[in-house]
Amino acid sequence: MAIRNVRLEGDPILRKKSKEVKEITPKIRVLIDDMLETMYEKEGVGLAAPQVGILKRIVVIDIGDGPLVMINPRLVREEGSQTGDEGCLSVPGKAGQVTRPNDVTVRYMDEDGEYYELDGTELLARAICHECEHLDGKLYVDIVEGGLHDVVPEEEE
Repeated sequence: MAIRNVRLEGDPILRKKSKEVKEITPKIRVLIDDMLETMYEKEGVGLAAPQVGILKRIVVIDIGDGPLVMINPRLVREEGSQTGDEGCLSVPGKAGQVTRPNDVTVRYMDEDGEYYELDGTELLARAICHECEHLDGKLYVDIVEGGLHDVVPEEEE
């Protein structure tokens, strides 16, 4: 496993649409492992493949319940709304208010080729929407309400 470089806002790859994964190859498995390691190293809640320079429809998320790997995720239901501060590893040191659905259902394939449907609420719903938008070349800064503000890293205890 390896820590990959996270592409930053302004990198043209972040604005491109990712391609569907047709087959789970050893190379895809390495990418997933690297994405998880990178997300944890950078203390993120989620990471999409384009953020590490790979235009594949793969996202990893961990809101504190353990890692979730989604290949070719597709939102099939969105309900309610929530507004809250959101950040992104591709826009370090910044955050902004974003309104997202409060409840979502996503269909996806896992790294073993099994298909699932998952209901997510609150933070998980926010993370799923945020990461899936990366796959279509969108960043949260496109929909931020009222501009970005600086984020002060939490002090180590």
